[in-house]
Amino acid sequence: MGTLIEDGPFNLAVVPEKHCLAARLRHDSFVGELDISQVTTIDDIDVPVVKGDFNALPLKVRQFVAKTVNKCTPRGIWICDGSPLEVQEIREKMESRGQFHRLNQQKWPNCYVCRTDPLDVARVEGKTYVVTDNRYESVPHVKEGVKGILGNWMSPEQMKQEMTGRLPGCMKGRTLYVIPFSMGPVGSPLSKIGIELTDSNYVVLSMFVMTRVSPKIWNILGDKDFVRCVHTLGAPRPVENIISHWPCNPERIIIAQYPEDRMIISFGSGYGGNSLLGKKCFALRIASSIARDEGWLAEHMLIMSVTNPAGEEKFIAAAFPSACGKTNMAMLESSLPGWKVKCVGDDIAWMRFDKHGRLRAINPEAGFFGVAPGTNRKTNPIAMETLKSNTIFTNVAMTEDGDVFWEGLEKYVDMSKKFIDWKGRDWKIGQEGKAAHPNSRFCSPASQCPIIHNRWEDPEGVPIDAIIFGGRRPEGVPLVYESFSWEHGVMVGAALKSETTAAAEFKGKQIMHDPMAMRPFMGYNFGDYLQHWLNINKPDRHMPKIFHVNWFRLDEQGNFMWPGFGDNIRVIDWICRRCNGEEIAQLSPIGLLPTPGSINTDGLDKLDMEGLFDLPKDYWVEDIRETRQFLDDQVGEDLPTTIQKELQQQQERISAM
Repeated sequence: MGTLIEDGPFNLAVVPEKHCLAARLRHDSFVGELDISQVTTIDDIDVPVVKGDFNALPLKVRQFVAKTVNKCTPRGIWICDGSPLEVQEIREKMESRGQFHRLNQQKWPNCYVCRTDPLDVARVEGKTYVVTDNRYESVPHVKEGVKGILGNWMSPEQMKQEMTGRLPGCMKGRTLYVIPFSMGPVGSPLSKIGIELTDSNYVVLSMFVMTRVSPKIWNILGDKDFVRCVHTLGAPRPVENIISHWPCNPERIIIAQYPEDRMIISFGSGYGGNSLLGKKCFALRIASSIARDEGWLAEHMLIMSVTNPAGEEKFIAAAFPSACGKTNMAMLESSLPGWKVKCVGDDIAWMRFDKHGRLRAINPEAGFFGVAPGTNRKTNPIAMETLKSNTIFTNVAMTEDGDVFWEGLEKYVDMSKKFIDWKGRDWKIGQEGKAAHPNSRFCSPASQCPIIHNRWEDPEGVPIDAIIFGGRRPEGVPLVYESFSWEHGVMVGAALKSETTAAAEFKGKQIMHDPMAMRPFMGYNFGDYLQHWLNINKPDRHMPKIFHVNWFRLDEQGNFMWPGFGDNIRVIDWICRRCNGEEIAQLSPIGLLPTPGSINTDGLDKLDMEGLFDLPKDYWVEDIRETRQFLDDQVGEDLPTTIQKELQQQQERISAM
């Protein structure tokens, strides 16, 4: 006997009664505590294991796999070990199918280009949800009539309906890959374990780069819990009209995070953060919820170290909205002699206080998933060195002789060559349209970065001395300032924003709010998140100083007032000296500004330092009004009273300027 499953757009499927376990679970067949006592060995499921020993897996993993097999009906199970032989086998399979395009192996050893369906090219924030019983566990109380931008919520009942119409039979004809991965060094007390089940070869190879995949994880896991990650392309075979050999289901994409159940389900997209579930879904949305419960921080921050000519090293975590220079800062090449910069991570920081009260951070990722366009030997030479081997390029262009190309490489590639653009079409310079998609990516092992820190995989983490927030602010905002206190610094982070301007005279200003650089990545109510930041400040802890930087201020002619790039080390120098307690700061209404001459400008052309630190009163009166309005609209009654007080005090200081 069996049960007939109605699976929406897919075919009906008869599933044996012994596999119909959905009724045991709280919300959905993938959610809640697992209670599948019948499933103990491979004999209890009807799908063959293509590779690996199913019976050797921990019981909870076997149950998780069996439940997914029951719902998604793949043709086989492949248990990954992350070995070079496995990488080669899957890579060759993708190349034979036309999914991977081999680059010139002398110039780009073990590098390949992959092209996606043009409808599957980026993260889908509007189709990404946090699922909780209580709406306000996930999102704040927004003002009536205002569209909330700090997360999307869906009820378990509604998400169950959405998944019921998608998941049954969604892996038909495909292999289900079991990926055991560690976010953070394997075995570190700061790390977390996840298991991703996917039917995408691309995801498997990308997860091998971005996370630490190893059979050791089974021994470490034992009977402990783990984050459950289910990803499917949503394209059961047979599939017609596949574009660029990239199966997906873009019209039905949906991504659900269940923080209470430590669970992620992603349907329909094979791209980036939608499918590499260890990245934003786990490392930020789920991890931020875990961090709240366990008393630590999961943040959208780079981690870097700087060592001055005297040999004194400091570690910095920094949060920037997109297009504000985060990767460039993580891989900065100092313009000042004697300084050394090392990269620990370029995107995500997990931070926890140790027994001595020091905040320590790890980079939970093992690779870089960077935006290609604009990256070149001038803007980021370290990134260019990093991606020269063992890299998966997605949606970039190729030359006829196996070189890569994207906008920004015009000076470094023979432009007379024949090109194939990101859609697989012939392309030449001057032609309408971009050769590479604006969101095209490189996926490279962090271990290849020439300035990777020798402690980047230290299981204890590195000690954080300073936290920096920054945005693209063409006017009004100084090059750098320090917060008055931890509480004031949290307010500065909550007010983080970037601006774009329509003209040099700053008409048509557009403001993009990105509080704490976490706007798309929150796993729970943003007001509660801010309160958590406030709560971790305790008397027995050494709290890092908090700063704000702005590399992007323009003069009246629309020119950048600060040279940026390697010269940003001059600002970092001032920050480090402030961390040492040097008296090189002066009071202002918005924070502590550098005293005149305290930023090293030796060797630079004449700069308008006074202009870089000017605080136009009209600008700041409007800025604090607009910030308070934003937080009132978007966070409302959930905004901590401490932050409200800090905003009020800042407004009073500005009014008295």
